[in-house]
Amino acid sequence: VQLQAFGGGLVQAGGSLRLSCAASETISRGEDIYWYRQAPGKQREYVARITWLGATNYSDSVKGRFTVSRDNAKNTAYLQMNSLKPEDTSVYYCSITRLGVPYWGQGTQVTVSS
Repeated sequence: VQLQAFGGGLVQAGGSLRLSCAASETISRGEDIYWYRQAPGKQREYVARITWLGATNYSDSVKGRFTVSRDNAKNTAYLQMNSLKPEDTSVYYCSITRLGVPYWGQGTQVTVSS
């Protein structure tokens, strides 16, 4: 499966962006979709997760500001990011794990200016 994240860009602090993650094939019921991010010089960081049925989980750093969702019919997930902060500046990636193998999409750059 191929994943592609898009929708990043440059935004001022306090602004919003909506990222999308499109899969090249059907994502199965047992496959959660994850969002991660990686800032320059830092390790990749977990951001959010959504199950097939829509249960969600967030890192403390984004809880209350970001919302993850998915459209199973379109094999697409979304990350709505509000109240963005300069520290949210990163490359954002989506990911699934299939049969124990992680698949990563090409990331999308989000830059938040102060």
